Amino acid sequence: MTRKKVREHLFKLLFLLDFYPKTELDDQVSTYLSDIGNDADAAEESQERLEKVREELKQKFYAVAEHLEEIDRKIEEKSNGWSLKRLAKADITALRLAIYEIQYDEDVPAGVAVNEAVELAKLYGTDKSPAFVNGVLGSVVRDGAEE
Repeated sequence: MTRKKVREHLFKLLFLLDFYPKTELDDQVSTYLSDIGNDADAAEESQERLEKVREELKQKFYAVAEHLEEIDRKIEEKSNGWSLKRLAKADITALRLAIYEIQYDEDVPAGVAVNEAVELAKLYGTDKSPAFVNGVLGSVVRDGAEE
């Protein structure tokens, strides 16, 4: 499974954060992860590789969830006064994933995180989503470079 496909699965998992109470997230994550490997994209993957992907997704999902308040504050700060309630859920999810990668995941270069978030916004967001996501993340990256 490609890194791009793994990131897309993580995006879909993170999308759950806005639709389920915290008490149900463990069950939702388990259900989602158990379904990975049942699609055509994963048909050629070994069970060992699929298990590694599932574990990586679970670890990253909970890592993002752990930093969610900080990440959401950063989104609101950089989205020019727009509250999360006014933003499209797909945009929020792409931003959460990218900001997590930029600020907390040393294995993902900032440029890759931004590019992949813009691609997710193109795929799942509105026509304006890619530019919005790119603008917010550009500001986050600039702030990080200044620190």
